[in-house]
Amino acid sequence: MIVRIDTDAAVVEVVEDNGTRRIPFADQEAFELVSRAWVRVGWDTKYVYRFTWLGRPIIQLPEDIVRLQELVFRVKPDVVIETGIAHGGSLILYASVLEALGEGHVIGVDVELRPENRAEIEGHPLAHRITLVDGNSVEATTVARVREAAGNAESVLVILDSKHSKAHVLEELRLYGSLVTRGSYIVVADGIMREVAGAPRTSSDWLWNNPLTAIEEFLAENDSFAREEPVPPFDESGVRTAVTYFNGGWLRRIR
Repeated sequence: MIVRIDTDAAVVEVVEDNGTRRIPFADQEAFELVSRAWVRVGWDTKYVYRFTWLGRPIIQLPEDIVRLQELVFRVKPDVVIETGIAHGGSLILYASVLEALGEGHVIGVDVELRPENRAEIEGHPLAHRITLVDGNSVEATTVARVREAAGNAESVLVILDSKHSKAHVLEELRLYGSLVTRGSYIVVADGIMREVAGAPRTSSDWLWNNPLTAIEEFLAENDSFAREEPVPPFDESGVRTAVTYFNGGWLRRIR
């Protein structure tokens, strides 16, 4: 399939085996096609590596940043757990929303947090809302430390953003899914791997060795969760959410 964007005519042309379709810009399908192409171009140009949150790099698309803060505000969790820290921008994002709410704590897990990133996080004005846990997120000792840090929290939200292989994400889902409270979410990052397989900085196995494949297997064995993207609290557009790195990764605990 070939997709062409005609800005003069305000249409997206889709060239397929059976001919060419011209889809108006105002059509939802046109939005999705352009959004998908934009995400792929952004991947190739490393677009996500240019944003910060309150001073710390946050390697996420702006749309995903907005949706994550909406979710934290909606759930109002006592504890947010994130596996995969990198520069710490996401931890600061969650902590800033919890600070505005006046309560809540963030637990960040990383197998090898760089000393300079640790120093920046621990010296941040929101450090009092953050606990750092060193270790492989799927090792029993690490999970035990996370459980201890979470304590008896009545509401827990989990974001998985560490190693993105199918096996690792599936094990994280099994281990951390039990920590998620009813009505809250476990959010899995980088399902986009399936979409960008074949692009620069990818591997040939990304078509199957990705977080979405892990999610599909997890949902097949666990009926406590359902794939459910949170409804935006404000939406006058009528369009569905743009294609982003988090598509397909929003799992709500329903029982």
